[in-house]
Amino acid sequence: MSDDIAQPAKEVLKASVPDIRAFAGVLRGICFSNANQRASMSINDSGIQVYVEEARTLLGAAWVKKDLFEDFTYTPENVEEPTTDTVFSFQLNILLECLNIFGTASGSASGFTSGTRQAWRRTDEESDNEDIVNGQRNGPRGRPPNNANGRIDSFFPRADGKGTGMRLSYAGEGHPLVILLAENSNGPTTTCELVTYEAEPQLDLPLDSRNVILKCILKSSWLRDALSEVDPACEKITFIGNPMISNSARQKGASRPLFRIQAVGPFGSTEMDYPNDPEVLYTFECGETVSYSYRFSHITRTLRALQNSSKSSLRIDGEGVLSLQFLAISPSPKTGTQVDSIVDFRCLSIDEDL
Repeated sequence: MSDDIAQPAKEVLKASVPDIRAFAGVLRGICFSNANQRASMSINDSGIQVYVEEARTLLGAAWVKKDLFEDFTYTPENVEEPTTDTVFSFQLNILLECLNIFGTASGSASGFTSGTRQAWRRTDEESDNEDIVNGQRNGPRGRPPNNANGRIDSFFPRADGKGTGMRLSYAGEGHPLVILLAENSNGPTTTCELVTYEAEPQLDLPLDSRNVILKCILKSSWLRDALSEVDPACEKITFIGNPMISNSARQKGASRPLFRIQAVGPFGSTEMDYPNDPEVLYTFECGETVSYSYRFSHITRTLRALQNSSKSSLRIDGEGVLSLQFLAISPSPKTGTQVDSIVDFRCLSIDEDL
């Protein structure tokens, strides 16, 4: 028998959240397929980034800030290069299935407020927020101070809490991504272990920020309404931008849309024009007439993220690279303040000459 005692692997990532809906919603936005959706996860001190790609022409990325978690601890694998991210590959569709194992990962947690949020509190912690219910002094949020569940209750929401709590951990290269889920401390729990792989080279679709020729920020609902009018059989969609018309030209009757979405398909075409209205377009920058076309099948990949967002940003650079960013806002489970989660899609334009 060996005298050596195997030491437990040091966890690279330890994160917990009392309600998985916001986390699952962001990741669902970049899941292109319900089968064999390979993704790369990058972990650093600021949070988690997940990347997916399709046909080497479409790149999706989701940024989940550490503030979206109640607890987030990252320990770099390589202590000699602590600034290097920890990166690995996994099956995104499998992760989403695991998160929804209790059927509670769908929907949005953005409606939660700091007053109703659930905190995953350890039993040995003191609280300044004790209250009295029916003459009995309880811990924070009405939990009795001496809970019979002991350690398990220190990681999961109270018994009458809504949503599903999660603990996410990763011990480094060669180890699985471990997800511990429970609806409450008194109910059933499940542990899922996802096989991880060495990350493959990432598709590089850089947007030249110094040469952005069209920039538009608008309400997501306006973009959703426009895309919902497009025939699913359409093959391509064109984004057209025009510089603002001067007052003198407008008085002479000159008129053209500031921003137009044009879709062309086998059964005809559809055009949606956006006026120069700050309630519609928060920001619009275009120095000259711009027109680039993209495969509509690529744009439809963004609809899940669009549905879960409040604001959308559309940018096109001089090479025709399109960046669609969607902003989703959720309350921090630790502080109750609003946390921004961003999903970014980039794709190449269609070469009209081919």
